[in-house]
Amino acid sequence: MLSAIALGGVCASAQTTMPLRWMFERADSLNTSLQASRLSVESARSGESVARNAYLPSVDVSLSLNYYGDGYIMDRNFSNGFTAEIPSFGNNFKLEVSQVIFAGGAISHGVSLAKLGTEMATFEADKNRNEVRFLMAGDYIELCKLSGQLKVVDANIDHARQVKVRMEARVENGVALKTDLTRLDLLIENLSYSRLQIESAIQIVSQELCNALKMQTPPAPVEDIGPFLLEEDWMEIAFENAPGLKLADAAVQMSAHKEKIARAGRLPQIALFAGEYLDGPIVIDIPAIDKNFNYWAVGVGIRYNLANLYKSPKTIRQSHLEWQSAQAQLDVAREQITLAIGAASTDYRNAFTLLDTKTRSVALAQESYDLVCFRYEEGLVTVTDLLDASSQLLDAQIQEVNARMNIAYNYYKLQYIAGTI
Repeated sequence: MLSAIALGGVCASAQTTMPLRWMFERADSLNTSLQASRLSVESARSGESVARNAYLPSVDVSLSLNYYGDGYIMDRNFSNGFTAEIPSFGNNFKLEVSQVIFAGGAISHGVSLAKLGTEMATFEADKNRNEVRFLMAGDYIELCKLSGQLKVVDANIDHARQVKVRMEARVENGVALKTDLTRLDLLIENLSYSRLQIESAIQIVSQELCNALKMQTPPAPVEDIGPFLLEEDWMEIAFENAPGLKLADAAVQMSAHKEKIARAGRLPQIALFAGEYLDGPIVIDIPAIDKNFNYWAVGVGIRYNLANLYKSPKTIRQSHLEWQSAQAQLDVAREQITLAIGAASTDYRNAFTLLDTKTRSVALAQESYDLVCFRYEEGLVTVTDLLDASSQLLDAQIQEVNARMNIAYNYYKLQYIAGTI
């Protein structure tokens, strides 16, 4: 098990010790993009409830009050006309209840489509969350890498100043040249400038983290980053959790339901209905009867749009092509996940090998530098050899810090691809 402390040490600028997982959870609640994603999920769930309403019966109630004018009756040739009095005030009340009992599966597939819409909104939110977390993890790891580099530079500056003290004594004793001291001062100045650059980079990255977390100081790394897993393990995790794959799979299912809805358009709709009616006056008789007429009815209704006979085939074909396209996109997504996991797993394994190499390089560079220092004290080598050895040691130490944090970065990259970050 590798710890984040072992992969970069405690950030020099941090005053708190909160785990990276806590950072992710805090960002989940504060990030505006993730808040918008959560609202999209809620909206999709609301649409799912609306789709289920199609299972409920329809109730139509209407009430009207009207004023009738007198009627006029005449022969078919518009002669012999006379006025037929009609009661002036009329009313109409209607209560109808209907329930669709067969729609070719259009309602059930519509509900399934709405459910998939909720799932897709959820997967999209997960994908957005993974992206935000990976970006934060990248900033966090970069901060720790810079902090490690700062420690290396500080140690080299301190050591160079110690060498300078001894060199000043050698110059006073006439066993070293003032130009040697000047070149050492130049080294210290260059290291100090490198330190300033690293501090500036730390300030920028720290500010980005603080803005994302709404904090004054960024948290220090303390958590375990997880076990080393084989490529096959990551493949299994990715195919189960990757939001991109889930989105592609949901798109295939949605396309299938859309095609079934299109096919349902070729079938009639059958519904049960019941109605209660109250009309007045009764104007179908002459003279009109100034009374209310109440009646009710129940029955079965069948509705079919004849235009679907020539419209549905085109709609079905389009829906089928959309399904084929979604299926192809799913295959592409699976292939991309396979390639990405394979490449990231290789990088992750190689990161350990690189760290071992860089650790040995530091040991060799330290041994070489100690030997050159001894020989310089004995007057056997020049200050150029000393500065070259110092530069090689500094470069080896910086690369070791980078290699340590490279392991952490590749681990979180694997988690990002697999959808588990």
